[in-house]
Amino acid sequence: MISSFFSRAKPIHFVAVTLLLLIAFTITKVYSIKETVDVFLILKQISLFVICVLSIFVFDFLSGKNDLTKSNSYKILFFSLFMVMMPQTFLNSKLLIANLFILFALRRIISIRTMKHVNKKVFDAAFWISLATLLSFWASLFYILIFAALLLYTIADVKNWIIPFVGILTVAIISFCFLLLTNTDVMGYFSNINTDISFDFSMLNTTQIVISATVILSYFAWAVVFFIINIKTKSRSYKPSYILVLLAALIAITVIVISPEKTGAEFIFLFAPLSIIMANYLEIISENWFKEILIWVLILVPVINLVL
Repeated sequence: MISSFFSRAKPIHFVAVTLLLLIAFTITKVYSIKETVDVFLILKQISLFVICVLSIFVFDFLSGKNDLTKSNSYKILFFSLFMVMMPQTFLNSKLLIANLFILFALRRIISIRTMKHVNKKVFDAAFWISLATLLSFWASLFYILIFAALLLYTIADVKNWIIPFVGILTVAIISFCFLLLTNTDVMGYFSNINTDISFDFSMLNTTQIVISATVILSYFAWAVVFFIINIKTKSRSYKPSYILVLLAALIAITVIVISPEKTGAEFIFLFAPLSIIMANYLEIISENWFKEILIWVLILVPVINLVL
């Protein structure tokens, strides 16, 4: 039984999800790449796959280090299965990298709970989100998490409320200098950043995306209710962390809704918080058969999408 296999955190689980990602990543690239295969293309694809695997490790570290789930591997299983269900995430290198930056930021934001080196954590979070924003403008909505964390953890020092703007300014200066050194048209570069808002979902109107999106959003709608109820049972020091996870999920959904270029890849921002929400849900379910159904649906959907 898959639920039993992942019920305890073990190194073999990373091997399993890495192989799963490798198979899905390879199949997706084989069917989608139309370019001439050369050394540069192969190295690029290897780099992108490494980013996928690194995202899993960073995600596991941030959730385990902050006790967002119990000692199991459900979270990395869900994260991997969500990516496999929405293979468009493998095709958008900017969003893959941006999501990794958001995971770095989320790790620093949630760790503010310890009240150690708050100023450094706030700066780091703003820095990583700023880098993500350069790749995907609406990733800037995750700045909300920084100020929400300062509010939830009752950080009253005004200095810490100013530091995020220092992090943003730092990335802006570095970017400006880099563009000048590479003789890039600075104004042209920033004017090309897509800041539009679009509610046109016609590009998502394919059988594969509709099925995958429906399953993913249905899982969120179902599990989030239990997640919110479960927050009430957490200790006072841990409640803010769970609220931040919920807020991150809501921000990710907002990005999906307003993103000007809807390809399905934008769902990647939802995978981390949703995986934590689903892992928490599985932890409170006593019926093993129901756990198996929830997992097997996520396994079978990509197979069904391949057949259709």
